[in-house]
Amino acid sequence: MERFTETLSSWLSSPAVSRVVTIAVGLAVILLVTFYLKKGLNRTLRSTDNKYKARKAINFFGYLALVLLVLFVYNDKLGNIGVALGVAGAGIAFALQSVIESFAGWLYIMLSGSVSVGQRIKVGGVVGDVIDIGVMSTTVMEVGDWIDGDLYNGRMVSLSNNYVFKEHIHNYSAEYPFLWDEVRVPVRTGSDHHLARKVFTEVLEKICGDYAVASEAQWQKLTNKYRVEEAQVKPMITLKFDENWITFTLRYIVDYQRRRTTKDKIYTALLEELAKYPDRIMIATASMEVTNISGNEEEH
Repeated sequence: MERFTETLSSWLSSPAVSRVVTIAVGLAVILLVTFYLKKGLNRTLRSTDNKYKARKAINFFGYLALVLLVLFVYNDKLGNIGVALGVAGAGIAFALQSVIESFAGWLYIMLSGSVSVGQRIKVGGVVGDVIDIGVMSTTVMEVGDWIDGDLYNGRMVSLSNNYVFKEHIHNYSAEYPFLWDEVRVPVRTGSDHHLARKVFTEVLEKICGDYAVASEAQWQKLTNKYRVEEAQVKPMITLKFDENWITFTLRYIVDYQRRRTTKDKIYTALLEELAKYPDRIMIATASMEVTNISGNEEEH
């Protein structure tokens, strides 16, 4: 027993072991502190956006504290550690190329602000709202795909952060959180096209007029930052002839999150208004005529 005690005492007095024990105790303290801090967020913060930012800040300072602890414990070995890392650097860079690219992508995202949590983006074939930006990957709540319209389909997609160097990033809401959308209405040739244009304009101004007003201020900020021309943000109606009818194109500004609901309101309002003029504005529909010729041909 005495020999075992001496061996254990000698083992614990070893500098290498004492360093490991110090790091383990420090790590346990850091984990406990960050755990209770994040647990307290649910009681003190109501906004989900503030909770997300606070959790990210706590995680960052937790990682920073761990790095500082390791540097403090091994401060007398930093020279040897630097030499070892320098020798292994080339191999590590080759083996962890994707990881390094993802970390570089995260730095680019953080410094440039090109993508932020809450924005809607399209990367490759994935469209969705950014719900988290981690050191290695960006998590997106996907919209569309098998769902008709810009609605969530319930699938979360994890994108490696190196997409910022390899893919085109389509941002729906970064500098200008509005989109142009269109509705096409086919009208019979004999309809009163002047009245139709008037009715369609009134419907768009009633439903999308507020979006147009709000978008003007945002567009002005955009012109101060980028080389873009003045845009037509007010509702616009255009007309063209097709083979069998007249097609009106209703162009309007809409919030990027409300495309489908806005289009539903427009269609509903159009049906209600057109019902007031059944003999003057008639919706065109495609028709097919089938002729059945029976009987024998007359013999000559």
